[in-house]
Amino acid sequence: MIHPRIGKALAASCSMVALLVLVSCGPRADDTGRDAAESTPVLDAQAIHQHALVLDAHADIEIPGKESRYAGADGLSKVAPDKMKAGGVDAVVMAIAVGPGPRNAAGYAEARATADEELAAVIGLTEDSANNTVLVRSADELIQAHEDGKSALILGFQNARILGTDVSALDEFYAAGVRVFALTHMGHNDFADSSRPIYLSELNTHEAQQEHGGLSALGRSAITRINDLGGIVDVSQLSKAATLQVLSLSTAPVIASHSNVRRLSDVSRNLSDEELDGIAKAGGVVHVAPFRGYLFDSSDKNLDTQIRAARRTANIEENYYYPFELYWEIDDTVVQTAFLNTVSDLLGPGSVNDLLNHIDYIVDRVGIDHVGIGTDFNHGSGINGFDDASEALNVTRGLLARGYTAEDIEKIWGGNFIRVFRAAAVPAK
Repeated sequence: MIHPRIGKALAASCSMVALLVLVSCGPRADDTGRDAAESTPVLDAQAIHQHALVLDAHADIEIPGKESRYAGADGLSKVAPDKMKAGGVDAVVMAIAVGPGPRNAAGYAEARATADEELAAVIGLTEDSANNTVLVRSADELIQAHEDGKSALILGFQNARILGTDVSALDEFYAAGVRVFALTHMGHNDFADSSRPIYLSELNTHEAQQEHGGLSALGRSAITRINDLGGIVDVSQLSKAATLQVLSLSTAPVIASHSNVRRLSDVSRNLSDEELDGIAKAGGVVHVAPFRGYLFDSSDKNLDTQIRAARRTANIEENYYYPFELYWEIDDTVVQTAFLNTVSDLLGPGSVNDLLNHIDYIVDRVGIDHVGIGTDFNHGSGINGFDDASEALNVTRGLLARGYTAEDIEKIWGGNFIRVFRAAAVPAK
């Protein structure tokens, strides 16, 4: 029996032949157990992939010349311009981001300095004509870049620790071109609770699950200011309470730039069904990440047992947001490396099918208009078949194999983000 989505795909793809001549109308189902990306003729995918505006809603910024444990095998960014071109990736949201740190004057100054360095790196990338890359600040500029055959970068922002306690600093980042704003990363800050509380070594304890009960007064002011500026609010890495409060407060649709489905992979930074429903109801989009630590099958009891054993061996808390979480608590670098390698081996390389399972779940629950892709490349993300921007075509092939139409795929890859981009923008006066 053909899955309903397969039947829909056959009819829709046949109707688009005039536009996408290479799209075949044959069956898409694959019962061989192969990765879906391997079961679809590459020319079908190339036609759709080339026509779509392919957008990655979140990647971290690699500073040229700085050592990084997360860069590609060549030591370069996973979304470097040549990799974007090779994979047909038209645009990437590059996140100015910092991790947890002291919440005092010195800590805030350090966070701001890091943010300024990352901002300068992206600007420098766009100023080098050899990269054929432009910084865009609106949906119209994004579409124009695509039509002009240029790669586009959109500036994002993650972790309001960069702001210290100054909401007005959002205006400075918006003026510099930032258009996507996320309030937290790991650890609570003065604006909001994180989905991943951290270990406070100076106190020898973990942060409480909630500090503010979601958003603080500063956080609520920040959401209002982002709306007023015309930025996009990003709820990735917020606590559930904070996400739901953002949804009740924001006057524009929001996105999750790199978040997966908690029902499938039960880790705290993935989204619950309630959050998925709320984001969709508000017109927003959830962008799924090829991050195997947030794609693994958490219903696998044998895997659960083995990961718990690895955590006990490393002397970190057994129940605390695994699989990879808390590795930074391991002071002994040999033990830390052994733990990371063990968990990595247990999870395996991950696959495009794992990513597609999360996309399917969101589509089946809230609809095709509310899902996208945000890779989290340059920060540990990458799976077999989609380890950097050059392999993005494999995702399109996999979507086709699962019965998604060309129209569906264009929405997933960039159309849904563009709709939110337009909705969030403030009309020019």
